Parts: sequence; C-alpha cells; structure tokens
Amino acid sequence: MIGRRALTAGVVAALSAAALVTAATPASAATTLGAAAAERGKYFGVAVAAGHLGESDYTATLNREFRSVTAENEMKWDALEPNRNQFNWGNADRIFNHARGQGMAVRGHTLVWHSQLPGWVGGLDTSNLRSAMVNHINQVMGHWRGQITAWDVVNEAFEENGSRRNSVFQQRLGDGYIEEAFRAARAADPNAKLCYNDYNIDRWDYAKTQAVYRMVQDFTARGVPIDCVGFQGHFNSGNPLPSNYHTTLGNFASLGVDVQITELDIAGSGQTQAEQFRGVTQACLAVARCNGITVWGVTDKYSWRPGDTPLLFDGNYNKKPAYDAVLATLNGGTGEPGPGSCTVTYQETNRWGDRFNGQVTVRAGTSAISTWSTTVTITSPQRVSTTWNGTPSWDSSGTVMTMRPNGNGNLAPGASTSFGFTVMANGNWTAPRLGACTAS
Repeated sequence: MIGRRALTAGVVAALSAAALVTAATPASAATTLGAAAAERGKYFGVAVAAGHLGESDYTATLNREFRSVTAENEMKWDALEPNRNQFNWGNADRIFNHARGQGMAVRGHTLVWHSQLPGWVGGLDTSNLRSAMVNHINQVMGHWRGQITAWDVVNEAFEENGSRRNSVFQQRLGDGYIEEAFRAARAADPNAKLCYNDYNIDRWDYAKTQAVYRMVQDFTARGVPIDCVGFQGHFNSGNPLPSNYHTTLGNFASLGVDVQITELDIAGSGQTQAEQFRGVTQACLAVARCNGITVWGVTDKYSWRPGDTPLLFDGNYNKKPAYDAVLATLNGGTGEPGPGSCTVTYQETNRWGDRFNGQVTVRAGTSAISTWSTTVTITSPQRVSTTWNGTPSWDSSGTVMTMRPNGNGNLAPGASTSFGFTVMANGNWTAPRLGACTAS
C-alpha cells in the first residue's frame, strides 16, 4: 500500500498505454465493472475501509460494482499485531466477512512493509526480528488460510534509484529477508498467490523498475516462490501513465509471474483522467497474465488524497467519465471521450541496434472530426530521422514534434488513423511521450 508520501506536482501531458485492445462490443454488454471484467477473464476490485461499511451508499456501490476486495489498512502489521503475538482480527474480519458474503474474492495486504509497523518491531535485534516476521506471516496467513486469493507478501522494498530501501528489515536481516518472507508465506498458505507490490515501477526504463525486475528474474530462476507482481498505479500530472506501461507488464509476465494492478488511482478529472484510466485497462486486457485491477477506494471523498479526485466515483457516488471509459473498454470498446474529441495511443513496432519505429494511433470520439493534432516528445540525444502518414513540425529544441494530418484529416465517429516515425536512439531508448490529442 501507499505510504503517505507527497506526489510530485507538475504539468505533464497525459499518456496512453502502449497498445489498444480492439473488439466488437458484445450484443449485451455488462453494466458493472466487476461483471464486465469477469467476462474478459479478469477481476475488478476495490480497497475497502471497515469504518465505511455502515454507510449505505458506500456498501451499495461496493456490492454492485466490484468482485474483489482489499483491506485498505486493516490487514497491515500495526492493525493486526499491535503487541507482539497479540492479534486483533476484528476490523479485518469485518471486511473479509462482508466480501465473502457478497461472493467477492479477497486480496491480502500487506505482510512485510517498512511503514505502519507497531513500535515494538523496530526495537528487535536480528534474531528476534526474523522470528517475529516469520511468526507474523504464519499467524496472519494462517488465520485466513485457503480463503485469500493473493497476498502482497513484501511491499515497497526498493528506492527510486533501484537500491534496497533502508528499512528495519533491510538493516537487520539483509538482502535475504525478501526471499525468507516469500518462503515463509508459501509454507503458511500454499494456495495463495504470493506477490511483490510496489509503486513507481510502471515505466520500463526506470531504475526502480529494472531493480524489481532483476529480483523477480532471480527468484524465478532459483525457484523462490513468487507468483505475481503488484503495480500500485498512483498516477498524477507529474507521474502520468507511461507510454511503455504495456511493455512493462508484458516483460514481467514473460518471467512466468502474473501481474496485477493493485492500488490504482489517477489524479485529475474529466476526459484527461478518463484517458489514463482507459489506458491502464487496455494494458491489462492486452496482457494475458494480468489478473485484474484494484482501484484504491470507492469514492473520492474517502480517498487518501481526496483533493486529487482520483477515483471512479465522486463524493456523491456519481459515476465519473473515467468510470464510463473503464466500463466501455472492459466491454470491448475503447471508452472514447465525447463529441469533437480524439485520443492517441503509442506503440513501438520495430527495433534495431541503433533505432526504433514508433506508431501513434489517432481515434475520433463519439462524433466525426475534420482535423486533429498531437505532440510527440523525444529525449535528447534521440532524433527523428523519418516520418510517414502525417505532416510534422518541430519546436526550437528539436525534441517536440507536432503532427497533423497529411491531407484529409476527416475521421468518422470512432474511426482511427495512424502515423509513424523512426527514432535514432543515440544510446537512449526512452519511449516517446505523447501529448493530448486536439480535434475540431
């Protein structure tokens, strides 16, 4: 789960996922998120706080829309074991029992994390800390043995530069503590999927992403029991959905583990927010081993960052444009924004030793458009050597390309076109960043 860290502010254009999912809309489309996801072989879940289960609108929305539940705080170490070997199951059981009573699956969150630890843990020496960690895993997983589908066994163990976080576990148990935790978890509940969970591991070329990838690669090669990787997905203007998100999910899945979007919330509003929610949904649908998506809260008013309005329902439980985009995408459409608008998505189509080709797909919204434009930003010292199917112009830096139609820019409602370009990498393989699509 998220720490109570400040998210970076900034003005960065929203990005889309790397691949579109295209399919005909079913004749009888599902009308809720959970049902629509289930028809695609995925789950759609939500984080729940026990204290809100007495609110009728909260539980009505929860029960109607979602088919998987994660306890927001109630299964963390400080909540379950405030004193050594004295466990408090009340609020966690309340969430678990509500979910199971509604036929929902439950994800366990989280067993070993540097934050939200009771004070007594920090005072333990090496031997006692190892014993306490294993005992906590055994007791907590044993309490719901065979009944929780997946556990976030270790949470947020890496720094942004890819080094190990200097937590009490790292300090006293060393690099091996993560493997120890996973082996203890497998013994405690052989039927639960065991996940490593973290934030800011969404961009493939990021140091933290690569460090986690190397750990998972090592674990799978040596037979350490890890079944899945959780991508939290806390996005905002300073940390938008990266264009290579689909690549990241696919690369982790290629290691033989499942991937799950575990704590999704996206700051913003309107169609800009909807576009990013749609992109995450498209990416999960495009990766066979993406099990599903969990949003981190039912309603904006109870979000851990309510000022960012990052969820699918507003404070009055009204469905937002982001909800409509997700539901339409799950139902096999593209969740397009409204009339007079367009969206853009990027994917890399070829790569050689010194260059790669990119393709951008431009899609009209629910009404026809007569022209469109979008920007593509590359990272120096990259340069674009060739473009096709569009008319480009460049800013003074030579890194921001504005692309417009090459001739007739008419697109019928829901129709799409694409343009492409070759990027000379010059040693930098960062994926291009897309700006918003504008249309008239």
